Amino acid sequence: MTVHLPFRLVKRGGRKEMQMPDGTSGQHKTDNILVKALARASRWKRMLESGEFTTIAELAEREGIAPSYMTRVLRLTLLAPDIVEGILDGTQGPDVTLARVLGLVPMEWTKQVALFRRN
Repeated sequence: MTVHLPFRLVKRGGRKEMQMPDGTSGQHKTDNILVKALARASRWKRMLESGEFTTIAELAEREGIAPSYMTRVLRLTLLAPDIVEGILDGTQGPDVTLARVLGLVPMEWTKQVALFRRN
C-alpha cells in the first residue's frame, strides 16, 4: 500500500517545516521565534513608556543589542490585532515570518492584513 500526501517544505525561522495544501486541516503550530519577538517588543515598549529608559539607544545598550534591531522589533507592537492573534494561536500562515514582519510593513492595519493574506 502506498499513501501519497501532498505537501511542500517551507523555511520558517531558519528551519524547514511541512506545509499542507490550502483547504486541508492540520495542526496549528505556534512559531516560537515570532512569539518571543512579540513578547520582547511588548516588554521594551512598556520599559520605554514607563520612563525606566528614556531612549531606544539607552535600552538597546542595556539589552546588549543594536538600536536599529531594537527599533525594527519594536514595530511589532504596531501590528494589526488579527495578525498578532494569528501568531499567538499558530494560524498566521507560512508567509508571516519574523524576517517579513521586521521588514517594511504598512502602518494601516487593513493594509497589513491584506499584505499577509495576499502572499
